Amino acid sequence: MNDISQSVNGGSVFRVDKFVVPAAAREEILVKVRTTHELLRQQQGFVQDFLLEQYSGPGEFNLVTIVEWESQAAVDQVVPIVKAAQERIAFNPQETIARLGVRADIANYQRIPEA
Repeated sequence: MNDISQSVNGGSVFRVDKFVVPAAAREEILVKVRTTHELLRQQQGFVQDFLLEQYSGPGEFNLVTIVEWESQAAVDQVVPIVKAAQERIAFNPQETIARLGVRADIANYQRIPEA
């Protein structure tokens, strides 16, 4: 599989975070996700975002977030901004996920060119 920073070539990058969230953790996770997305929407290179919750079907992930960025360069610029904001409010995503029993699958994606 190609490294996305080499294969995107200036096209959109999609950050897709998929979560298995226990019912007792739902509200806390939603607050954290919404807070993070408010910050993301203010950043240069942000295109759009979606917060999706599963309502039917056999899939294991019940919460999915998708953020579209103009390019890999935009993603690279926003990472330290998000980390600094999290440090300011003493929010550690890994600790929160572990504490709440949430499972996460997080990756960047790109569109597959049309044949």
